[in-house]
Amino acid sequence: MSLGMVRRRKEHSPMTWGEITEEGIAAAATLLGQPLRRDRMQWIECATRDAIRHFAWGVGDNNPLWLDRDYATASPWGGNLAPPCILYAVDSTIVAPKLPGVQWIYAGTDWTWFEPVRLGDCFRVEARLLRQESKTGRRFPRWVLQTGEVRYFNQHERLVATALGRCARTPRGDRLTDARGGERPKAHEPHKYTAGELDEIERQVLAEPRRGAEPRWYEDVAVGDTLPAVVKGPLSIVDILAWYAAQQGAQPYGGAHGDAVRYRQRHADYHLNPATGAKDAAGRGHLEAATGRDVGMGGAYDIGPQRISWAQHMLTNWIGDDGFLHRLNVTVRQPNMVGDTLWWRGKVTDKAVRQGIGWAELEIVASNQLGERSAFGTATVALPSRQLGPPSLPLVPAGDGGRG
Repeated sequence: MSLGMVRRRKEHSPMTWGEITEEGIAAAATLLGQPLRRDRMQWIECATRDAIRHFAWGVGDNNPLWLDRDYATASPWGGNLAPPCILYAVDSTIVAPKLPGVQWIYAGTDWTWFEPVRLGDCFRVEARLLRQESKTGRRFPRWVLQTGEVRYFNQHERLVATALGRCARTPRGDRLTDARGGERPKAHEPHKYTAGELDEIERQVLAEPRRGAEPRWYEDVAVGDTLPAVVKGPLSIVDILAWYAAQQGAQPYGGAHGDAVRYRQRHADYHLNPATGAKDAAGRGHLEAATGRDVGMGGAYDIGPQRISWAQHMLTNWIGDDGFLHRLNVTVRQPNMVGDTLWWRGKVTDKAVRQGIGWAELEIVASNQLGERSAFGTATVALPSRQLGPPSLPLVPAGDGGRG
């Protein structure tokens, strides 16, 4: 038994550290439905001009509706909006309590927006753990899926959005074997592109279309229409660092320097660095191939909300300035590795008029240069209509909704 194993067992008795046990699952279940603190899940409070710009840059989305003051003033909104997924920076949507030392891997978000996020909006959030499910699977012999709800209220106490965030709690390191009890997943070998492949990826990135100020009329949309792809990659460590700067910093891992030490003493949420023996952030797996392998991903990989925000990028490109993204539900199924290129694609599956608004339903899917599907989901968008006019906002939330 290693010194690290002895030390962590001494530090965390009687609760088993780093293992998924009935005791640990039961402890997490005591928080079901309870209001949760969210201070370390917040990167920004308000959609300032700087916050909007940094988020758009971190996603790689240079839509002038977010970034250009004059352009946005002349838009139907009369001023800058923020990318809808900027709310990840207000609250990460990670609701994964208890189970000390057990990895959390982001598994998806079900977003619902009731109105746009405008320049200057400020938010408070309410969060709770909704449900917890024990699972088995090919990648991990035993794991837990935790689903949390985060509600975003603006400065007027209106409910602007809700997010159902899903986190997989999985084993790490020496507890990581496949479902048959064999060796842990193999190291990922980066894809080697040909010069022609790289030229084509660059061409597609630079040719990215954006609807912009030209309305996408509801009457002109047909079932079966396809959305122009948004292309991201080949993914680099710098791309991941740009996301950290835009959305979270080191906050979900307890912060930096002394803040991180104090956090790990309170919560026992860390990864043991095999090179130094020191406690470190499990998030290193996004930046360092060895840690990515240690948590079962095969190498360094992207961040789930980052990939979901790329889907939002594709959708807001397609609907144009006059459209409104109401729903985005994405499941993150496989890691998107450093070096991979990812294409988000979509198609219209249905359209209908409801409550005086023209709606389109879409299926979306993310796949890499090998055709491997890593994420998928659905979206609902409101479109301007020649007959009905623009979508009437804000939408009225179902149930108890907002407070304004």
